[in-house]
Amino acid sequence: MDEINSAILIELPPTSNLNDVLADRVGAGADKPMMEVPAGKGEPWRVVTAGEFDAQVVAVAKGLAARGIEPGDKVGIMCRTRYEWAVLDFAAWAAGAVPVPVYETSSAEQVEWILSDADVKLVFTETAANAATVEEVRAACPLVTDVLVIDDGALDAVVADGVEVPDAEIIRRRALADLDDLATIIYTSGTTGRPKGAELTHRNFASLAVNAVEAVPEVFAKEGGRTLLFIPMAHVFARYIHVLGVAGGVVTGHWADTTTLVDGLGEFKPTFILAVPRVFEKVYNTAEQTAAAGGKSKIFHWATATGIAWSRALDTPSGPSLGLKLQHSVASALVFSKLRAKLGGQADFAVSGGGPLGERLGHFYRGLGLTVLEGYGLTESTAPATVTRPTATKIGTVGPPLPGCSVKIAADGEILLKGQNIFRAYHNNEAATAESFTEDGWFLTGDLGVLDDDGFLTITGRKKEIIVTAGGKNVAPSNLEDRIRSHALVSQCVVVGDGKPYIGALVTLDAEGLPGWLKMHGKPALSVDEARKDPDVLAALDEAVQRANKAVSKAESIRKYTVLATDLTIENGYLTPKQSVKRSVFLKDFDEDVERLYADKNRESLHLIG
Repeated sequence: MDEINSAILIELPPTSNLNDVLADRVGAGADKPMMEVPAGKGEPWRVVTAGEFDAQVVAVAKGLAARGIEPGDKVGIMCRTRYEWAVLDFAAWAAGAVPVPVYETSSAEQVEWILSDADVKLVFTETAANAATVEEVRAACPLVTDVLVIDDGALDAVVADGVEVPDAEIIRRRALADLDDLATIIYTSGTTGRPKGAELTHRNFASLAVNAVEAVPEVFAKEGGRTLLFIPMAHVFARYIHVLGVAGGVVTGHWADTTTLVDGLGEFKPTFILAVPRVFEKVYNTAEQTAAAGGKSKIFHWATATGIAWSRALDTPSGPSLGLKLQHSVASALVFSKLRAKLGGQADFAVSGGGPLGERLGHFYRGLGLTVLEGYGLTESTAPATVTRPTATKIGTVGPPLPGCSVKIAADGEILLKGQNIFRAYHNNEAATAESFTEDGWFLTGDLGVLDDDGFLTITGRKKEIIVTAGGKNVAPSNLEDRIRSHALVSQCVVVGDGKPYIGALVTLDAEGLPGWLKMHGKPALSVDEARKDPDVLAALDEAVQRANKAVSKAESIRKYTVLATDLTIENGYLTPKQSVKRSVFLKDFDEDVERLYADKNRESLHLIG
């Protein structure tokens, strides 16, 4: 199969917009919980009803109007994931404005580009430090009239400004946009060049959300459904789920500090969890290390193997054998129940996006009792274009298209997308927009994939990142990188070999995972620099590389690798906010390390495989 089209289930009125999604939620029960806000460690979360949320949205929208924000004006939001983000988003829409997210980790140069390119008029920042970053570049952003700090009471101040604005003005503004009008501009955290601003419409968010609720009611319309958002709200993935939660009747919480995520999950108790693959990898690695520290490593690994075997058996005609069912029950009682408790104890589903989860982890989590729905999409597709379903899961794939979405595989294997979820243009960039679409309107994703006979999509690589060795072999680096990065010791992995005689890799160690791994293996504490030369650490990395090599042909396998002293982070400019490696920047700065993989001298820092 090379094309699949999924029929839309719910057609929204063409004159509707995202304000109507909130209005429908309020109409379904103004006194019902809609969001919960943390009140302090150990304290019950504060419940916000749909009616209370709507009233706060209107009050802030009035304040925006009083401050001179007109319909169509851009409002910047530079903030971590927290309740105020949701209020500001819907308040901007209620005022007829266009919210523009900015990652709170952005540099002054990145902030300047987004604010100036989008013509942002008013900026909300979370902290005084964020505001200081904006002030650095404010002279280059002449349209910015003010910078308000959420931590300093910005929302209360804006509400006070708007007390004289009549309700009728917000009612009028809420009705101005139609489905095809601009809802937001999200700047891609691209791995090369300046970020491009994807113009996403009210249709993109509203129609995709209500249709996803209809298509996956077991998760997104479940009675008592709850989810805790902790990935950045500036990212399209969290932003879409934020709208989806409103459309589906889900109670949403927000958690800004991912280092204390286990606390948040334990307090909030979500019924489904939204995360990127790295979070699922970390949960597994931490659990493995905790088991080893408690002398229960053998039990943990037996339970893991049992859970994976049980999950794989579910996909066979006969299903798990009676013996395997009994073993799985024991594994659940001894190990899995404790892990489920750490995730809040109520979650039946997780939604994974932003990268491939991997077949082994998919089976592990289903064996644990958490069905992971894996999806695929980009900023330009308003996050998901495809997703697996609770009743239609093929682990290792990213599922069929959502309603109103279409997928096509081009002759060269590139994934093409079309439908209600596709953005309308790159802001102020006609050339880039034209280059991104075929003549018949398909969006060129730059990703490679295949469709099976049931219309399930599998991602096979990134078109622009395909490595062609000197021998002419095409290699998708992500196939190897994702597998190696799943190891507890590894933070990042970059596979290289373009024009070279064989494939190599550069690896960085995970400073957070290292202490637990060392303790688990009875070793003393080591710095990252010491660990990257330690024989036991290198032996473990050898095994990780050899395991990854089993997934590819010999010509595609990694022959040499080296461990770098420097990790790749957002702060040092090598990662995007969604944790993708800026490949061109990395290869330029680490050119000598790459070349050393292919030199006959200086071999002491290299590790040969096979």
